Amino acid sequence: MMEFNSFSCKTKYPLILLHGTGARDGGRRTCWGRISQALADAGAEIFYGHQDAWGTVENNAEMVKETTLAVLSKTGSEKVNIIAISKGGLEARYMISQLDMGDKVASLTTISTPHRGSRTMDFFCQRWRYRPLLKIAAVLINFLAKRRGDKNPDVYNTCHQFTTVYSERFNREVLDDKNVYYQSYASSMKKSYSDMLLFIQHVVVKKFDGESDGLVSVDSAKWGVFRGVITGKGIRGVSHADLRDLRRRGPAGKDVVDVDVGIVGELRGKGF
Repeated sequence: MMEFNSFSCKTKYPLILLHGTGARDGGRRTCWGRISQALADAGAEIFYGHQDAWGTVENNAEMVKETTLAVLSKTGSEKVNIIAISKGGLEARYMISQLDMGDKVASLTTISTPHRGSRTMDFFCQRWRYRPLLKIAAVLINFLAKRRGDKNPDVYNTCHQFTTVYSERFNREVLDDKNVYYQSYASSMKKSYSDMLLFIQHVVVKKFDGESDGLVSVDSAKWGVFRGVITGKGIRGVSHADLRDLRRRGPAGKDVVDVDVGIVGELRGKGF
């Protein structure tokens, strides 16, 4: 990991980090690994969304709104910058557009967010023979999620929000706010065996959706100003798990900590 100037991420507006599905803020296995500390060391003022791990886009967006208003009150700032991984990007977009928060957000950066859904999820959610299995799994995961702190877990409907049918309707109704700067990044595994945690997922997603980080395809991740694909110099690439700094180390040739610090540094340079 590189060393950064202590003011390189000192943005005009505070930063809110939003996790994706199945992840959480805080705790020993926080979604953000070394990322938060690196951003703080580089001058960023950081807050977290604290949305449910398995909440729907709509319910989690309400939580993000509550967090955003609390951050504005605490800091005295007029706006916030949001960096969101995976489904957190959809929750931020919904909050901005549908919950009248466009004037409270300066920028939204989404990383590997499924803006256009997934044909893989179409296959599993829309075929009748898989629905009973999904419903059974949803009951179990909802129970465990509540025990871990979710206020309103809804696994079954959350899974359906990754389908292309949902995404098409979402994108028609949830329009970008002209006063918010939207930018996006994708990430990509170069081989299915690049990350054995996502080996099977990558094989399946590649069949239905093409190039991906094991969960979200590159094409689906594009929104607003597309800034490119995060990948390493070697044969491995960068997986969805790497984006969360799950292993607390970067793949060869690309450390996600450096990536996030660079993203925030660029926001600072743009006056955000």
